[in-house]
Formats: sequence, structure tokens, C-alpha cells
Amino acid sequence: MTTTLDASNLTMNNVYSLFHFREQLNDSFTSLLALEPLTELECQEILKIREVFRSYYDAGKVTEGQVRLLPIAQLLWLSGFYQTTINITLEENIAQIDVADGNTIIQGRMDILAVNRAHKGKGINTFVMLLIETKNSTVNALEGLPQLLTYAYQRLEEQPGIWGLTTNGLNYQFVYIQPGNPPTYQLFPELSLIRPEQSMQLLQVLKGIRC
Repeated sequence: MTTTLDASNLTMNNVYSLFHFREQLNDSFTSLLALEPLTELECQEILKIREVFRSYYDAGKVTEGQVRLLPIAQLLWLSGFYQTTINITLEENIAQIDVADGNTIIQGRMDILAVNRAHKGKGINTFVMLLIETKNSTVNALEGLPQLLTYAYQRLEEQPGIWGLTTNGLNYQFVYIQPGNPPTYQLFPELSLIRPEQSMQLLQVLKGIRC
């Protein structure tokens, strides 16, 4: 009998059992990315993004849709993701995932997918794909990790590595996902939008991924 699972209901134990992912902790973004200094204009813009989000956050729960529109859309623009060589899709249904046990399929949708159409396989750190899973501001950002890994697993055979981000608008959890036996994901330190230094690093990381 075939069991159909919704990706949004998966736990980390489900992901470990179904896909055999192995976690690796990485305390340094610079092990994979070149984090360039921000310009004065970029610093001013990230301040505006932080202030607008904080005004919504202070007023009550920020919904997933607001998280995608307010901080994420602006951050992607500021970090250079809006260009002709990068294709961005929203709320895209994932192709049905057939799990290796032969009796389980997974269905769901990803919130934001950015794909570098100009990628030529130049190296493991070259941006190929960025998956973003959003949650509302009352949910821990890390709770989006099972969905993120599930969506990435479907594409790992075709990519040397995939960047992932799960966020509730306030906190940002980056992972770098790689194929292998078993597949692995590197978990980086969480960044907060409302902490000035971390918000600057957040933009640096996104720019580093895009490059």
C-alpha cells in the first residue's frame, strides 16, 4: 500500500529516515563564501528593511506572505538576484517524490526557488540554486528545515550543491546541501534581521551566494 505524505508535515526524523541526510555544523560562512564589505547605500537600505519589518513585527504576527513580500523580496533585490540570468518562481508545486522504499510518495510546494540559468558548472561554490522556505513570525525558522531538505533532495542528483534558507522574517537559517552517500547539509549560524551586525552579514551572505 502506497503512503502519500505532505512535505509540510514532515519532521527531521522523517527526513533522516526517508532520505538519510547527515548534518554537519559549520560555524563560518567564509568557508564557502566570499563576504564582501557593504557599500554605504547598502547599509542604509538594510536599515530600512529592518525598520519596516520591525514595525510589522511589533504590531503582531507577520504572516508568511508578508515575510516573502517585506524582507525577502527586498533582500533578494538588494543582493542582486533580480537579473535576466536568474529565474525566480514563487509557490511552485514540487514534482512528486518517490521515496526509495517504494511505498512512499511526497507532495508539496516550495515557497521561493531561484535558479541560475547561466551556471556552467564552474565549481562547487558557484551559485546554482537557492531554495527559500518561509514561515510566519511566530514559528521558529528552523521548523522549515524538513521541507527545505525534502525539496532539495529531489534536485541533488543534477547539482553539485544547493543553498537553502528557511526564515520567519526575523531569523534566517542558511544551509548548504550536497549529494552523496549519504547526502549532507551544512548548518550555519542563525542570523537575526533586527540585530544590526547580523543584518549586515545576512545581506553579505545573500550577495556571496548570488556571486
